Amino acid sequence: MGLSQNNKRFVGNYARVGIRPVIDGRRLGVRESLEAQTMGMAQRTADFLSANLRYPDGTAVECVIADTCIGGLAESARCADKFAREGVGLTITVTPCWCYGSETMDMDPLMPKAVWGFNGTERPGAVYLAAVLAGHTQKGLPAFSIYGQDVQDSSDTSIPADVQEKLLRFARAGLAAANMRGKTYLSFGNVSMGIAGSIVNHDFFESYLGMRVMTSDMSEFSRRIERKIYDPQEFEKALKWVRANCKEGRDYNPDGRQKTRAQKDADWEFVVKMTMVARDVMVGNPRLAELGFGEEALGNNAILGGFQGQRQWTDHLPNGDFMEAMLNSSFDWNGIREPYTFATENDSLNATVMLMGHLLTNTAQIFADVRTYWSADAVKRVTGYTPTGLAENGFIHLINSGAASLDATGQLERDGKPAMKPFWEISEQEVKKCLSVTEWYPGMEEYFRAGGFSSGFLTRGGMPFTMSRINLVKGLGPVLQIAEGWSVDLPAEVHETLNERTNPTWPTHWFVPRLTGSGPFRDVYSVMANWGANHGALSFGHIGADLVALASILRIPVAMHNLPEESLFRPSAWGMFGAMDPQGADFRACANFGPLYGQFR
Repeated sequence: MGLSQNNKRFVGNYARVGIRPVIDGRRLGVRESLEAQTMGMAQRTADFLSANLRYPDGTAVECVIADTCIGGLAESARCADKFAREGVGLTITVTPCWCYGSETMDMDPLMPKAVWGFNGTERPGAVYLAAVLAGHTQKGLPAFSIYGQDVQDSSDTSIPADVQEKLLRFARAGLAAANMRGKTYLSFGNVSMGIAGSIVNHDFFESYLGMRVMTSDMSEFSRRIERKIYDPQEFEKALKWVRANCKEGRDYNPDGRQKTRAQKDADWEFVVKMTMVARDVMVGNPRLAELGFGEEALGNNAILGGFQGQRQWTDHLPNGDFMEAMLNSSFDWNGIREPYTFATENDSLNATVMLMGHLLTNTAQIFADVRTYWSADAVKRVTGYTPTGLAENGFIHLINSGAASLDATGQLERDGKPAMKPFWEISEQEVKKCLSVTEWYPGMEEYFRAGGFSSGFLTRGGMPFTMSRINLVKGLGPVLQIAEGWSVDLPAEVHETLNERTNPTWPTHWFVPRLTGSGPFRDVYSVMANWGANHGALSFGHIGADLVALASILRIPVAMHNLPEESLFRPSAWGMFGAMDPQGADFRACANFGPLYGQFR
């Protein structure tokens, strides 16, 4: 199989990190004594970020350093000019000394920004940090504060661990914000079954994410399939791969209402074509131009998509479950590649947190219904089994028919433990394992009258996950919910009993949030009761702190989380809105500064 070579998807390049070395501009000895130390600090920051961060296509994150140290307005302007030409999307200002704050600060209102002030005694880097942050706050240009806990000697060229953590957290969040900007959410269809998240709000995407929305009627699938606006050679390759790797599961439809073998074979062909069409509409396909379809070859620069499906489509034509699952996976018939983030039921708000999770981790994401809370007592009553370990206080059944990546099976491993990984770390043998434990069940007629195929697998326990969700609140705007936790294993017979009560033809993830003993995290039931919608997205790892940082950049307050307070990293201005009340301060700061890209109505 190997890595797919076609990873260039979007117009333009990924955003670069701009490094701004600022300096005391006084000549005749002061500036001269600081030039080497200041520029060295910038170079080490750039080297550190490039060595530790990658873009979603697997290439190293690129940094751009100002040509000179910045001691005043002229050099600030030269730096801004260079950054505009070099595609910089976020900035980190670094300094070991006092500088003139308002003359050296980054004034770009759309640029996520941080300032690292060296903790040393020879020159007052901390004084500049405090002064320039006051300027950022006063001018309404929030910036993150980075300051090492321990004093360093001026000759110390190391980056302390606590500074490294903040540099990485800010850079991940800033890059995520910058790399979604200017891209498209592709809405296939409209509102699915009255689900609020599929009422796609263009103002939200434009004002908060800097994205635009493209709405395509679902008939575009029919048009392209019927008029053969797809690569026929790729289709034959794909169909051969599907027949060899996608095991068909038991047909749970009653006798007399099951499709014939010929009808199922036709459905397979159709859903494979749907997958190719969705990808081509999102990001284009140069092969279509060779076939005479120049307009369709362009795509829509879509970094994110969603498919309405139910019911207008699925009552008439095969469902989109195969399409959604394969797009969200890190592999297909073309090899191992970056996932295409794609939401079932056109839930654009769940899609948004899937995109946030993907850009922060470079891994595939899981879309799921937050379906059922199982208390320990209920489990024992139904199965006779008393949950133990992480599951002893009960768990939540996450399950949905569509966009759960096959990466979520847990067959990918890191250090011998189940994991989800960036595509460049995935082996062909791991892909085979993911496929081997996945069955494709004929669509249940009670849900999908026209058939199709739904993936079915069980996520392995012991995997750290972060569940998140954005909801829109009238009069307030978007709010983010975060719940870190783990997947858990149940005895096979217990899983089968519980799973059969819902729908055995869909992927299942048994999830336990980390409890804090208070508020919405006092118990598992309260997490379920306080969740703001029927859907949630799972991202591998405990990435809640990164999500908080990203949300603050986008001015989206966090309504619910189970993170330790010391892990929260937001712009320094947030403290001015109530340092003794971090959650309330978050809401007040986001409301005060407003959406990053314009007014939200």
